[in-house]
Amino acid sequence: MAGLLPDPVSRAGAVRHAVLTPELAAQLAGDPDHQVRRQVAEHPQLPPPVRDLLAEGSSANVRVGVFSRPDTPEPIRHQIYTEIQQGDRPLTDLLNDELDDTALLRQFEDHMAVAELSYLRLDWVTADPLPYVSSPYICFRRSAARNRTLPADAVLRLLNDDDSGVRTTMAAHAPHLVDPTMAERIDREFRPDKETRWRPADLFTFPPQILRRLATDPDPRMRCLAPRDPDLPVEMAESLSIDPDSAVRRTIAGYPHLPVHVRRALLADPNEWVAQTAAAAATLPVAEMDRLLALAGV
Repeated sequence: MAGLLPDPVSRAGAVRHAVLTPELAAQLAGDPDHQVRRQVAEHPQLPPPVRDLLAEGSSANVRVGVFSRPDTPEPIRHQIYTEIQQGDRPLTDLLNDELDDTALLRQFEDHMAVAELSYLRLDWVTADPLPYVSSPYICFRRSAARNRTLPADAVLRLLNDDDSGVRTTMAAHAPHLVDPTMAERIDREFRPDKETRWRPADLFTFPPQILRRLATDPDPRMRCLAPRDPDLPVEMAESLSIDPDSAVRRTIAGYPHLPVHVRRALLADPNEWVAQTAAAAATLPVAEMDRLLALAGV
């Protein structure tokens, strides 16, 4: 360890494994590399005076590390959170050609810090969640929602949280306490932090009456759930096969119980993803397989 800390290349990775004396902490807190300072900010042996010094630093990345500590006083935590949120700028600002490399890096770091304030998973909050069920910080509530032993009233509160990520996290960790109506609402209001094909509905089995109602829902995203009914009426399947939204057609194209004429129409769908899904269906009739192979010259 003694040989890794002096080397700038290995210093950031070595900090977390070091015995952090007050002298070493003070020295590393002044390191020019913000990644080193971030590791110092998260170190469990960090002395409070150095912690408070890092909280006042210019690096948003380092300040997030201080924010996430269990021993950070609430006034300091609140100050970090507020100032980072207020300093957020649109990503378009990062394309400003007039910025030098240092200013560009600083703006990018600040922008990522805002996102991290939502994404942080704090194990110490998950271990003792009740004080944080109503926290003003999203990441605290999301971390609390990861606890599987919360009392029912706390679960209900988090299932009705203003933040989609909190609701979804709680539903994933207490699915037995989510009724179909709430499951539908959570899925309908799902707002992922990044693009994903996963959705909260994947956690639940909806009764046929809900799935059939959703077959005519105004939201195409909700119509995509209808084919999860293994006994979907034929007329509903036919209607979904000509849905104006290609994502709905693609979902029904993989349905195993489609009439032959419906599957044949989907094979000729103008959207290539719909056609490919129809062609890849395990229940594609042998005659259709032969026809496709002949068209492909195989």
